[in-house]
Amino acid sequence: MENYIVSARKYRPATFDAVVGQRALTTTLKNAIASQKLAHAYLFCGPRGVGKTTCARIFAKTINCLNVTAEGEACNECESCMAFNEQRSYNIHELDAASNNSVEDIRSLIEQVRIPPQIGRYKVYIIDEVHMLSQSAFNAFLKTLEEPPHHAIFILATTEKHKILPTILSRCQIYDFSRISTADIVEYLETVANKEHIEAEPDALNVIAQKADGGMRDALSIFDQVVSFTNGHITYQSVIENLNVLDYEYYFRLTDCFLEHKITECMLIFNDVLKKGFDGNHFITGLTSHFRDLLVSRDAATLELLEVGASIREKYQQQAAKCSPQFLIRGMKLCNDCDLNYRLSKNKRLLIELTLIQVAQLNADGEEIGEGRSPRKVLKPAFSQATEQTGQAAAQPAPAPQTAYPQNMQQPDLAYGQPAAAAASHITPQQAPASHGPHRSPLPKLSTEKKVPVMKMGSMDVSIRKKTTAQPAANTATAAANTIQQPSAAFEDYAFDENGLDLCWRKFATLLPKEEAANAGRMMNMHPRLLDDKTTFEVLVDNSLVQREMQRLEPQIVAYLCQQLHNRKVKMAIRVSENNENIRAYSHVERFQMMSKKNPALIKLKETFGLELS
Repeated sequence: MENYIVSARKYRPATFDAVVGQRALTTTLKNAIASQKLAHAYLFCGPRGVGKTTCARIFAKTINCLNVTAEGEACNECESCMAFNEQRSYNIHELDAASNNSVEDIRSLIEQVRIPPQIGRYKVYIIDEVHMLSQSAFNAFLKTLEEPPHHAIFILATTEKHKILPTILSRCQIYDFSRISTADIVEYLETVANKEHIEAEPDALNVIAQKADGGMRDALSIFDQVVSFTNGHITYQSVIENLNVLDYEYYFRLTDCFLEHKITECMLIFNDVLKKGFDGNHFITGLTSHFRDLLVSRDAATLELLEVGASIREKYQQQAAKCSPQFLIRGMKLCNDCDLNYRLSKNKRLLIELTLIQVAQLNADGEEIGEGRSPRKVLKPAFSQATEQTGQAAAQPAPAPQTAYPQNMQQPDLAYGQPAAAAASHITPQQAPASHGPHRSPLPKLSTEKKVPVMKMGSMDVSIRKKTTAQPAANTATAAANTIQQPSAAFEDYAFDENGLDLCWRKFATLLPKEEAANAGRMMNMHPRLLDDKTTFEVLVDNSLVQREMQRLEPQIVAYLCQQLHNRKVKMAIRVSENNENIRAYSHVERFQMMSKKNPALIKLKETFGLELS
């Protein structure tokens, strides 16, 4: 009992060949030793438990070995190797920077560096967790690290390279240690189990390796824990019970229920998982990983990405054959969204249950069933009937041209711009004489034909799952004005006055969509002025920016005014106002300033009563 040593220490590698999962780095270090090309400073960085400090110790032992083998390993027989193995070597110093991170500690280290080694060729200083050094300690260490004595070699080890000063990094050879793969950990655990005469199932060791997350030290610590729990007989069931790992079988059963759209069974399986004390977030992340493993199991090229045991690998391949890639990708997306919203949700169980219901409603193509989709309806354009009946156009006389209006525009007010005699005569369409030649009445012709209804977006069968391209605000007014037809060439050009022009101008401003609210406000403050030719009107704007906006709307404005005023010759001119032309309305502050100039007593009144302009 007194001599018990944990596996992480007992089976710590003593040679480069015994290091697991870092073949490229160990080969580089061995070649550097063999060629006598040693740097004065090294930086070993990487995750926890992957062999940084172990490789630093092996490297320090090997470069001081008096009889290095042909394979580049220490002999373990010379005085230097014996002293290192018995932990009495004065050539190798280890410093924990987490507890010795002050300037005084670094100065003490610098004093020791000056003393040459008594046995061997190098004095090696291993500084673990070097990122914990203070800023002052780093600065004090810079000069010695850059130009140390020829007998001194520094090996810095850290798990957080980004916290080290760039000036330190530039003085070191950097070796990045990677996470150890699950297969390598399982293989090493099998070796340890054989040496300890422990029975272990491969699937059980695979779970331990996955739980270790790439760290060999963590894997050996978990291995010792499971050995104590199982009394030397490690099984898959005992491992998932001891480590609180959710069994693969739950996810296999759940996926089968998803494929058969069994929502009730899915809810019961999740309830069973919660009863066993598993966290909901852990469950949903595990389900996401299960979908991912199924996806990589579908292709032989990606099958090597599946880090599970042989027996479970066969289950994955069998179930993956039943699932389509669309189903798995859509399922992963739903589960990932649930994981992202888990912390923010107040009812976490309901969030996961809703996700399970959504996944259970996915069909083989990854689309939800029971969405209420109906057959897609194709709506014919409201004004394309004439083109559909081209075969009858020659036999039947062409109907009188009618003006179409946008959905939100009213029919033209014909009282403005018409001669007084025409407005006062109250001629009905039945009393109007038949038109001969090109002259026709501007009044709309009453028809008993059935009108084509205007379809609104809310009444169309539009799927919310299909992506709809939003129409830019700049094109909204253009789309609305496309339905405004110019007055036919058969119409007469009626005269109009400035009052009628101003009324139609404001009416157009009120019909602009919400995206054009700024331009609508500008138009309400403008007053178009009719020029001498009685068909061209001028609009004054504040600056060139507003001028460009009005020029963009000019085709729609002119088309609408031509229709409303029944005059095809309406033209619009836009001009930036001069300094002496006041075309904008004064604000409350500007009006107060103008009034106070005429009557200074207003300022005294404001200050006396503490008034503020609203």
